[in-house]
Amino acid sequence: MDGLTVRAGAGAGVRSVARIVARDDGRGGTSLPVLESDGPLALRRTRSTGPEARVMLVGAMSGPLGGDHFTVEGRVEEGARLSVGSAAATIALPGQAKGDARYDVRLDVADHGELHWLPEQLISARGSDLHVATRVELAATARLVLREEQVLGRVGEEPGRLTSRLTVRVAGQAVLDQELACGPGAPGGWDGPAVLAGYQAVGQLVVVRPEFGAEPVTARVLGEGASVVPLAGPAALVTAVAPDALLLRRLLDEALASLQQT
Repeated sequence: MDGLTVRAGAGAGVRSVARIVARDDGRGGTSLPVLESDGPLALRRTRSTGPEARVMLVGAMSGPLGGDHFTVEGRVEEGARLSVGSAAATIALPGQAKGDARYDVRLDVADHGELHWLPEQLISARGSDLHVATRVELAATARLVLREEQVLGRVGEEPGRLTSRLTVRVAGQAVLDQELACGPGAPGGWDGPAVLAGYQAVGQLVVVRPEFGAEPVTARVLGEGASVVPLAGPAALVTAVAPDALLLRRLLDEALASLQQT
């Protein structure tokens, strides 16, 4: 299959967990002593030419169905470097019966570790109901680049219900805790000028670096539809909206490039 398909339906419910542990190998590289996945979640190590390990999350089968709960757990140990992506977009689809699906991501980065979490976009198709929760715990000297992209509906269709929560903590202190609810049943105004302003695609980019604590980024507009703000800690948040996934990715890539130059 081309990606991870998420269908909201009915049933007894399936629990599926994927686990990644990245460890400094002592030779200038990163090993993966734990790379476990089952059911609809499949993890594959890909080739890397640098000190980081690269992992791809692919869809081994359809899911989760309504009542299912999928979890991805990633830990980067001290001094290790890990980059995680996905093979294709995740598509939330309706099932034959009412019900929601849940997808949790739990990430932990130790001191002097670095994580790039760069999945492909999540597409909320009409009639679906998906709850996504991402929680990141970082040590004081850890580094992070995390990208989230949501596309509300496929071409020419209304979106499903999507609730997405993102929490990032550095040295035990919250630097970001936000939730976005879109689609049928979401609080009023989600598609209004204060939130999505009628756009179909929305994304976030969180960059955490120790040097941002001493020299915070400057809040500014990054072209049409994107902005960057400093967070209460060594972190910056980019938020972008766009009419489609292609333009959204371009905005976030340009934002990341600008932050890497600071």
